[in-house]
Amino acid sequence: MDIQSIILAAVVVSAVGIFAGILLGIASEKFKVKVDENEIKVRALLPGNNCGGCGYPGCDGLAAAIAKGEAKPNGCPVGGEAVAKAIAEIVGGDADGVRMVAHVMCAGDCNKAKDAYEYVGPKDCRFAANAPGGGPKACSFGCMGFGSCKQACQFGAISIIDGVAVVDRDKCKSCGMCVAICPRHLISMVPDEAGAIVECSSKEFGKDVKAVCSAGCIGCGICARSCPNEAIKVENNLAKVDYEKCTGCSECKSKCPAKIIK
Repeated sequence: MDIQSIILAAVVVSAVGIFAGILLGIASEKFKVKVDENEIKVRALLPGNNCGGCGYPGCDGLAAAIAKGEAKPNGCPVGGEAVAKAIAEIVGGDADGVRMVAHVMCAGDCNKAKDAYEYVGPKDCRFAANAPGGGPKACSFGCMGFGSCKQACQFGAISIIDGVAVVDRDKCKSCGMCVAICPRHLISMVPDEAGAIVECSSKEFGKDVKAVCSAGCIGCGICARSCPNEAIKVENNLAKVDYEKCTGCSECKSKCPAKIIK
């Protein structure tokens, strides 16, 4: 191969490389995805737990939604008030919101609730829920206390005390992971300053409730009749509180014969 052929080949390769580079440069400009600077700033403020408690697919999804105006600055339950205020300074909007916390609607601990049989198996509520009767607890609506919610909580906000899951409100970040994992759907998100909470989930008749648990709601309706704000109703044999109407007057608590209202 003579020198001219080598030079020609080098020129051709260089020309092709330059031409390809120009095409790639044009394509990158034409098809590049524009990134919202506010989205980047918001994402930097989010904690990065990717818990899904905001209702979006992780922190990236929430940051994009906030930047587009599809979610409020206080959309991150884990970040709390401080993060909400910082985000509001970037995108504007209202940073205020009612703080919600998880609460286990069951007071049937080892001393108050009966067991139907001795359970032998994995100490996990999801496995136990597939056992005969939906679990060893005689009340089919009660907390089994095996701690699936405790394992799911990333913030150490749940403890198992006397066979019942208990939430530490100061540690709760309102992510909702415990709500999603409980097979008996006993955990609800309630306002942190909720006036009254009915700590029971049983929908059985009063006689059947008392047969298996001394701490259950008997659906008598005394709480509903005594509430001056009509904040309590009995549905399916269970008292339920309308937190928007409840003022925390404690009238229902003092009248409840089962002492199940906190």
